[in-house]
Amino acid sequence: MKKNINTNVTQWFVFFKDQLLLHKGYTNNGEAMYSIPVGEESPLGLDNGANVHEVVSFAGKQARAFAVNEPIAETEEWVMMGLRASYDYITTDAYRSAGKAYQILYWDEHSRFCPVCGTGMEQQTPIMKKCPSCGNEMFPPVSTAIIVLIRKEKEILLVRAHNFRGTFYGLVAGFLEAGETLEECVEREVLEETGLKVKNIRYFGSQPWPYPSGLMVGFIADYESGNIKIQKDELSAAAFFSKDSLPEIPRKLSIARKLIDWWLCENED
Repeated sequence: MKKNINTNVTQWFVFFKDQLLLHKGYTNNGEAMYSIPVGEESPLGLDNGANVHEVVSFAGKQARAFAVNEPIAETEEWVMMGLRASYDYITTDAYRSAGKAYQILYWDEHSRFCPVCGTGMEQQTPIMKKCPSCGNEMFPPVSTAIIVLIRKEKEILLVRAHNFRGTFYGLVAGFLEAGETLEECVEREVLEETGLKVKNIRYFGSQPWPYPSGLMVGFIADYESGNIKIQKDELSAAAFFSKDSLPEIPRKLSIARKLIDWWLCENED
């Protein structure tokens, strides 16, 4: 089903790597506020020679995206900000649209040549390229990963992965392998990373994770058996925590936090 597009304005998603261009505004109190650039023309005339992509935004607005070769210096009107950090400063629709735009730009950069025969790919639709030589078609890839909240009586399992930024603890997560169901992936990842077996695996929800092209699928499971034995090349720590002894947990941005917040609500006194 086609979405109704508001063509009165165009949102411009401009990236340097994972840095997103934002327009600065100011409240009556002088506090800075940020938004996606909007206008008939691209901001600062930056699209000259760029490969501009059409993107349907989640707000139903016409949107275009392109990448620049060097970062744009901060001014009183403009700033570049990491896509993940922008979640705290722009609307949810704008953030999701920016994530979609970034995924398409990342795909465009990494699909210039046919992986079958090496010929330069040709854009056919906003989300499809085709090889003019062998006919191979390419679409923006989506890498599926599971993330699971594991309950044990009044506690949940939290882990500290080596690749986590900061000092927070999160949930067991991992990528789906060929031939697996999502539930089998949950069982395997938990066993590999922590040595534990789980049961009663139930779907919770999903979340696009454009860093650069993921989909996180959330589950809830119950502890069945085993003692914690961490996979040391993946984790630095793992333990069960009660709601009164939680360490630093993920930000509101992530489905990990949504799962933990759900569990906290379920265990209110």
